[in-house]
Amino acid sequence: MVLRSLVGLISMALFIASVKLLPMRTAVSIRYIAPIFATFFAVLWLKEKMKPRQWLFFLIAFIGVLILKGIDRGSDFLGLIYAIGSSIFAGLATLYFWIPPKGIDWLIFASLGVFGYAAQLYMTKAFQAAETNEVAPLKYAEVIFTMLIGLVWFNEIYTLYSLLGIFLIVIDSVYI
Repeated sequence: MVLRSLVGLISMALFIASVKLLPMRTAVSIRYIAPIFATFFAVLWLKEKMKPRQWLFFLIAFIGVLILKGIDRGSDFLGLIYAIGSSIFAGLATLYFWIPPKGIDWLIFASLGVFGYAAQLYMTKAFQAAETNEVAPLKYAEVIFTMLIGLVWFNEIYTLYSLLGIFLIVIDSVYI
């Protein structure tokens, strides 16, 4: 459990670092390859079996992520590395950019801690109760919540391609 927590911490730190260098939607979209890494590691190390249909739907979800992300040629390379590293460590977990917070930041960090703890706790329970290849795809539901946060807090605007990508990701998680 300690090792899983450490790997999860590394994933979160890399993700936070990626958000400093990339638009939030790009960092979050790239992080959605984490279930693919989780499944790959489960097949490799846990000897879980995957049906070809499940791999197909992972591919469809990944295409949805790419559509959602779009072709962002201006992305910071280090930010992309951080986001991909975050995905790898997030996949492993399912088996230093610091600015002192000010004012409302403390409340936001506290809520991240509380909700992050609850999410980790219940995600761990879900992985104990079912096979990784059944639970990992449910992570794609986070796309909806991230989109809503982007709309409300960051005034992000979503294009038809963004909505198509989100649709593919959400539909995929239902069929996996």
